[in-house]
Amino acid sequence: MGMREIVEKLKEREKKIELGGGESKIAKQHEKGKLTARERLEILLDPETFVEIDKFVKHRNTYFGLDKMELPADGVVTGIGEINGRKVAVYSQDFTVMGGSLGEMHAKKIMKVMDLAMEMGIPFIGINDSGGARIQEGVDSLYGYGEIFRRNTLASGVIPQISVIAGPCAGGATYSPAITDFIVMVDKKSHMFITGPNVIKAVTGEEVTFEELGGAIVHNQKSGNAHFLASNDEEAMKLVRVLLSYLPSNNMEDPPNEEGNDDFSMSEDIYDIVPTDPRRGYDVKDVINMVIDEGSFLEVHALFAPNIVTGFARVNGMVVGIVANQPKVLAGALDIDSSDKAARFIRFLDAFNIPILTFVDTPGFLPGVAQEHGGIIRHGAKILFAYSEATVPKVTVILRKAYGGAYIAMSSKHLGADFVFSWPSAEIAVMGPEGAANIIFRKQIQAAEDPEKARKEYIEMYKAEFANPYQAASRGYVDAVIDPIKTREMVAKALDISKTKVEPRPKKKHGNIPL
Repeated sequence: MGMREIVEKLKEREKKIELGGGESKIAKQHEKGKLTARERLEILLDPETFVEIDKFVKHRNTYFGLDKMELPADGVVTGIGEINGRKVAVYSQDFTVMGGSLGEMHAKKIMKVMDLAMEMGIPFIGINDSGGARIQEGVDSLYGYGEIFRRNTLASGVIPQISVIAGPCAGGATYSPAITDFIVMVDKKSHMFITGPNVIKAVTGEEVTFEELGGAIVHNQKSGNAHFLASNDEEAMKLVRVLLSYLPSNNMEDPPNEEGNDDFSMSEDIYDIVPTDPRRGYDVKDVINMVIDEGSFLEVHALFAPNIVTGFARVNGMVVGIVANQPKVLAGALDIDSSDKAARFIRFLDAFNIPILTFVDTPGFLPGVAQEHGGIIRHGAKILFAYSEATVPKVTVILRKAYGGAYIAMSSKHLGADFVFSWPSAEIAVMGPEGAANIIFRKQIQAAEDPEKARKEYIEMYKAEFANPYQAASRGYVDAVIDPIKTREMVAKALDISKTKVEPRPKKKHGNIPL
């Protein structure tokens, strides 16, 4: 047999493997509104850049009839490709091959590309569409999951890790995405849960659908397990491409900054966004979008804990991570979920050399028995820990209310902010004027002929003295009180100055964040 014939046989083998579970299974996948493992990679990666690894890998289990089963590529496509010209390591589970179930060799393929990603210092992306552990392979499947989890953990903070949930992801399989940095879920097509509806009904008697239990909306809105919601596979792949455009390839690189044009102009509309009445709400995203480069905001965790806003953007070409109180939800108060959401995002930014831009307008931590019993002290401490721990440039803008412990928590000078700017409308105090006046002047109010009139006068007195940024500025806790129309300019210049920031820290293995 000549070389040409040998090559033809190679091509035939490859073609058969690339068909996965075959035409009928592929048709079923399409009927469900889902793409195949390879189709997803075609959209995710730059054309003609994918280098597949381990295409010919086979399982070696002989139990329960597996020795008679052909499982092309062992149910997962793995390799290295490019996104916007930058290398990435990927795996894409193939639901047409035994439900994308994970066995020993399937796991080893994933482990190999994870190891390559770490060696090369490139992002790692996993597309999950799997029925879970391949039960026929027993403990070998559990071995596979454990080895993947350990690699996810070792890679954390070294390379960006992104998970796409494009189908089922159940049981132990959920913990790999949970350790990664970001999870994208496809609406109505993907589900994540530890135990499925049938098990729950058998154990607790609760009846719940797959969608109600672990659908994309549930995890984006209620549990906070997912960070992005996509309407279909194509949108999910494009979302990953956009997300990576803000991230460095590894923790030794700077984020992919672009050339700025030094255009710091802002519309006078900025004066009309934030009401001077501290009890009136507004959308902080209107402020964010006026300060950042136009159209550059990519919100993260948009549906979860909306009383705080997190996301990526650019300011004069420089990549930043934004954390902002949202006054139109719970008045911008910090609670358990918003503390968790912000703290995790801050720690990601710090790990990957992305400066943190914080917008502050918060009346404090949310009061209530449910919050106290739910551990608001422990959860709230996470945000203080995360900001204090971060050594990247930290720029803070106080827009309006900044009261008590929440003022400290939101990247104050006291937690190591490099630059703190305040609008003249800001109120920086231990508590709001009404509560403060009631405590400080309680006796005088009670002794007055008209207590209500006296109370109002003392509130106004307190406001004049403390409900402004100048007391904090006089102590150096605020670096500058600025005209709102100068916000973009001041933030851009502060970020530019901070490029060379070096902040040494005590040597230690790691801190003990209050989890």
